[in-house]
Amino acid sequence: MNEKKIAVINHYEKTIEWMNRLRKLPEDSWRTSIGEGRWTIAEVIGHLIAWDEFVLLQRIPHLLKGVELPRSPEVELVNQQAAELSRSRPMGDTINQFNEIRKSLIVGISNIPDELWEHDLSIGRKCISLFDYFAGLMEHDHHHFSQINEII
Repeated sequence: MNEKKIAVINHYEKTIEWMNRLRKLPEDSWRTSIGEGRWTIAEVIGHLIAWDEFVLLQRIPHLLKGVELPRSPEVELVNQQAAELSRSRPMGDTINQFNEIRKSLIVGISNIPDELWEHDLSIGRKCISLFDYFAGLMEHDHHHFSQINEII
């Protein structure tokens, strides 16, 4: 298996382990803002779920077919809708959904042929390697996990 693919899969597996440790948080901590005027932990995790669903449904199938990738949806709208949903969803449900979508991503990533990890892909006018695309997503995870770790 391609080393870059293995690195991405390992990252997603570790995020599931990390998320499971959040189950110990009291509900009020789950609803704590990560900073003044910022999202709560629940909202941060909720928006990660929304983007994971996008990657799973709108990126990976196109990669497997070898067709051009669709543009991303409006970031602020997706984030706003995900945050809103997370405010009303119980903590356990959000954690379960995060874990399930991450497990599905692991399967989807595992199905990406190794040779695709060595080529650039086009997203609109932008060309980027598949690994760099996922590296950006992993960096996004690390950014938010660091914010959460600071307040817990």
